[in-house]
Amino acid sequence: MSDKNLQPLFRIQRVYLKGLSLERPNSPAIFLEPASPAIEVAVSTISEKQDENIFETTVTITVTAKINDKLAFLVEAKQAGIFEVRNIPAAQLDPLLGIGCPNIVYPYLRANIADAITRAGFPPVHLSEINFEVFYRQQQSTAEQQQQNGASAVMPDSVAAMH
Repeated sequence: MSDKNLQPLFRIQRVYLKGLSLERPNSPAIFLEPASPAIEVAVSTISEKQDENIFETTVTITVTAKINDKLAFLVEAKQAGIFEVRNIPAAQLDPLLGIGCPNIVYPYLRANIADAITRAGFPPVHLSEINFEVFYRQQQSTAEQQQQNGASAVMPDSVAAMH
């Protein structure tokens, strides 16, 4: 094997919109409400091995908007990326998939969500930047706490609410 074959490789194969759902159960009456909506945002990430050196990372965002306890809209979008990863040490692979890949996928997701909300007739919601390193560390800490408490090894999606 040549040294070139042992060089670390990280390559974006594709970034794509995996799913998009929009609900407006109280339209058109909700458009007549004078108050501004209260916005809640939930975030989750997951990475799955697809082939020997191919991984898919998906970032899911759910945006819920309510006006006076009435649902104005609910948008859930999943943006994914397929990444080729070779010769990356095991200790660096999880952080790469949990931090680096979501950082690549997230800007596309933000744009798709803002576009969907605007096309639904509402003012755009511009999502804040997310520090995926902090998010990843929180997921790791939660998983460690669950293992110490004897909880199941299966970790539910992490959810972060932003207001």
